[in-house]
Amino acid sequence: MKKITLFFLIVFSQTLLSQTKITETEKLAATCKVWGFLKYYHPKVANGDFNWDQQLLDVLPKIEKAETQKDFSLLLENWIDSLGEVKKIAPITASKEVEYFDKNFDLSWINNKLFSRTLSKKLKFIEENRFQGEQFYVYGLERVGNVALKNESAANPDFTDKNSKLRMVFMLWNLVEYFFPYKYQTDENWNITLEKIIPLTIQSKNQEEFFLVIRKLSSRINDSHTDVYVYRNSDAPSAARYFPADGKIIDNKVVVTEILADSLAQADDIKVGDVITKVDNKTIKEIIAENRDLISASNEAKFLDKLVKSVLVSKSETVQVEFLKNGKYSTKTMTWYDYHDSHRNEFKKGAKKKKQKFKVLENNIGYVDMGILKEKDVPNMIEALKGTKAIVFDVRNYPKGTIHEISNFINAHEEKFAIYTIPDLSYPGRFKWSSGTSSGSENKNNYKGKVIVLVDENTQSHAEWTAMSFRASGNATIIGSQTSGADGNISVFGFNGFRTLFSGIGVYYPDKKETQRVGIVPDIEVKPTIKGIQEGRDEVMEQALLFIEKGNVKTDEKIKSKVDLKNLQSLRN
Repeated sequence: MKKITLFFLIVFSQTLLSQTKITETEKLAATCKVWGFLKYYHPKVANGDFNWDQQLLDVLPKIEKAETQKDFSLLLENWIDSLGEVKKIAPITASKEVEYFDKNFDLSWINNKLFSRTLSKKLKFIEENRFQGEQFYVYGLERVGNVALKNESAANPDFTDKNSKLRMVFMLWNLVEYFFPYKYQTDENWNITLEKIIPLTIQSKNQEEFFLVIRKLSSRINDSHTDVYVYRNSDAPSAARYFPADGKIIDNKVVVTEILADSLAQADDIKVGDVITKVDNKTIKEIIAENRDLISASNEAKFLDKLVKSVLVSKSETVQVEFLKNGKYSTKTMTWYDYHDSHRNEFKKGAKKKKQKFKVLENNIGYVDMGILKEKDVPNMIEALKGTKAIVFDVRNYPKGTIHEISNFINAHEEKFAIYTIPDLSYPGRFKWSSGTSSGSENKNNYKGKVIVLVDENTQSHAEWTAMSFRASGNATIIGSQTSGADGNISVFGFNGFRTLFSGIGVYYPDKKETQRVGIVPDIEVKPTIKGIQEGRDEVMEQALLFIEKGNVKTDEKIKSKVDLKNLQSLRN
């Protein structure tokens, strides 16, 4: 009786499958997954035996004609069969030394309700007997383990052909699906992202609209490393024009933090501390909302930091800017200039004002600008600052590879400070834990004073890694605000028409605590304020000096006059 019941259930399910309609988005999303899976798993596809992009372009018109789930499944089955026999080599056993990190790994879609049981079995068999040689389309970079592209199609996309556009979207989606170490941390499930991005891809009418779709797709990665760079004719003049200063978004306003072109700023009476509330009749709050799904960032602090670069750039020469000063609003019609005009040198010079690599402040406190200190400078820095009672390492920038020499100086012992996850190319989508990195050495003569590390949203990647290393000394205090939350190296992918990138390996503390999106959490949180910027103060540095003098203090406590404030204010100029 049970066998009869099971027989009728199978017959009923197959009948239902043959009658159930399937939407275009459902078909394309499933095809994207099957195509990407075969690209890295099927022994003959992953070996490079087929022109895999052309295979996709050939099968998509057939997919479009499939009206039912049965037709769709049969089409995919026949496609897989046409690739040739997959030899049984299972079970494939992993080394006992391999420890997998599987928060990213998910092939449950193989049992998609859209698929016939036969199709699901074929896909599962391929997983169990997957390709074990050198991948044809990707390779792991030596020493670090993240992936890079090879043998990808050089065909230019046809922005009037939906299948040509879908090919590029499928390529990028699958790269994230199999090789992005933090896929499990995205705000939106990556499968849902695919379903949402497919209709937008089809609707895009030209190159500009298509790359807007690519930006939206990339923003869903939620990774501060990720940007989209669209290639254009190098002979064409830049359309970008720039506000003559840099700024920071605070409380839905842009506050000017640095003048980049003195004469241009003077012409429009632009000063540090000026507050911008509108650009071309749009409030900063409205601009934030408009760009929410166009910028990839690990957290809000980095999103606003990336966004301000867009706010202060325009395609128009004439820009209306609304300012707020002393409680009153005023609008200026400004001329913004690009980097190809006569002001180019001034912009460059203004952006590269001479800074000191290190110095001794009053009260015998050392200061190091990690963004300009080079390896060759470290011995002189150590000699100059080894007798100080504290050293402030300013990592609100991008350090220049000085981490090991400084760690040896401040650490009394060798300490592991980071461990990693790297993609397993023999089982795409899975990541494995790799050995970590240590800093410091056995050093009885290590620095005995206080170590202070300053961080903010500009502290990204190598800078965050540096802060992790210094913290491992056990003698460091992190002061500032949330860092970028994108640690580790990057994987760069160049396609025809654009280039994009994302974090290539996972970076964790030795106890496997996450750094991605979270960032390096400060021991003492301090955020710059509009009032502080207007007064010419570095509130984060002030807090560091106050901590050195008094130990744990309230963040609103004022710094004593004995600290050389003029000296302090000039540090980053």
